[in-house]
Amino acid sequence: MTKQNTTFLATALLAGLIVASPVYADEKKDEVGLISVTGVGTVKTAPDMATINLTVLREAETAKEALQNNTQAMSDILNAMKQFGIEDKDLQTSNFSINPRYIYPKHRDGVQQTPKIVGYQVSNSLTVRILDLDKVGEILDQSITLGVNQGGNIIFGNSDIAELQMQARAMAMKNALRKAEVLTKAVGVDIGNIKQINENSFHAEPQPIMRAEMAMAKMADSAPVPIAGGENAYRITVNVTFEIEQ
Repeated sequence: MTKQNTTFLATALLAGLIVASPVYADEKKDEVGLISVTGVGTVKTAPDMATINLTVLREAETAKEALQNNTQAMSDILNAMKQFGIEDKDLQTSNFSINPRYIYPKHRDGVQQTPKIVGYQVSNSLTVRILDLDKVGEILDQSITLGVNQGGNIIFGNSDIAELQMQARAMAMKNALRKAEVLTKAVGVDIGNIKQINENSFHAEPQPIMRAEMAMAKMADSAPVPIAGGENAYRITVNVTFEIEQ
């Protein structure tokens, strides 16, 4: 390569570096800082509905007799629910089962004897949604009087969870914005546009539960079971990323 060509190549490379340098500097200058925060919103409200589970268990020497006894008790309970004003859409049968009862004879000469069926159990459950909380104790009392002998769990809930979710979302976003403002103010910068929002979770806090079977022995000759609904809490968490204005 001649001296003239070498000089030309060196000049071209130098020119390329001079042109490229400002572009690199501009790219660095355009980078924006980010801050990510988590906001939490919780809405607490009194329940306006309750769900209870009622189970009838009957035993007899034959499956037919056990089924007849169970069917009669469950029919009486369903009729009672309708007298309390419970609609068909708020009643759901589940967990129906028929099972034999066995005895296991003692070993004879070291040999296990064949189990023998000595009777049958028929179990049938009914889930009841109650929209008038003032009736819950009376419904439990009447159900046990008519033959319910298992279950009784009470779960208090709310009929319009969607509206409660919307309120919790708004609170979560306000909480996230407040956190971002406090953090950026502490270091002398301002928050800019929102870059990203993610709803992380919706959570219903544990609700009051009463197990009716704990009180069954006293209910037949006493006043209706006292019921305390308390309040339910619904929580939403959001993750929000903001730009930082420097």
